[in-house]
Amino acid sequence: MSSNDSIKKTVVVALSLCLVCSVFVAAAAVGLKPIQKANKDLDRKQNILAAADMLDPDKSVDEIFESIETRLVNISTGKFATEAELTSAGINPATYDQNIASKDPALSIALEAEDDIASIKRRAEYSSVYLVKSGDDIERIILPVKGYGLWSTMYGFMALESDFNTVIGFGFYDQAETPGLGGEVDNPNWKALWKGKMVYNESGEAVLGLVKGSVDSTDPQAAYKVDGLSGATLTSRGVTNLVHYWLGEQGFGPFLSNLKGEGE
Repeated sequence: MSSNDSIKKTVVVALSLCLVCSVFVAAAAVGLKPIQKANKDLDRKQNILAAADMLDPDKSVDEIFESIETRLVNISTGKFATEAELTSAGINPATYDQNIASKDPALSIALEAEDDIASIKRRAEYSSVYLVKSGDDIERIILPVKGYGLWSTMYGFMALESDFNTVIGFGFYDQAETPGLGGEVDNPNWKALWKGKMVYNESGEAVLGLVKGSVDSTDPQAAYKVDGLSGATLTSRGVTNLVHYWLGEQGFGPFLSNLKGEGE
């Protein structure tokens, strides 16, 4: 057998093996996609419930989540989106993902540098919000937030009480900050510090944020302050900025103000 025949057979075998492997990989990817989607959805629900302090070890996440109503909000108008405007925008509420929408020029707006304190560049026109209701009254509201820290965009949820001011819980479900420093945004002890804090001052400004070091409990403004992350100045600043952005006039501020006015 010539060396050319040997090389030809080797190439054929290698190509055949690559083809078989690629078929298996593609089949696995397609087969696992529904499972991955279900796990992603479960993780989202779990993080929403954690922020709202609603997790119960005796109940499944899906069972608890049945008590939560998901709505879309038009951030520009500060009102719940109507079925007509969502249809006009080509949005299906059941599958809408605002993080994907924020990259679509047709569904988002580019932010001016002076307004983009959370460093997100673009903001989706519509956002999902999650409501826990008693009859027609909202008992808790959970808002998605995001903003840039030192190394990454941090994605999380903040839950507020029925006054739309008092924090129930706050946490991130996706971030890549420095472990042991900025990564402490995942520390349960730090997240517990947010409970009971106030977002808005008497003038209606979103002022809640992190301080350098620990909060002085005797400070008259202590209700608006949370301990900073030791050794993580830029991450701490990023957390403060994203809270001010999303709870401020460019984010959910007008929407929450409208809700408060309806309840008075």
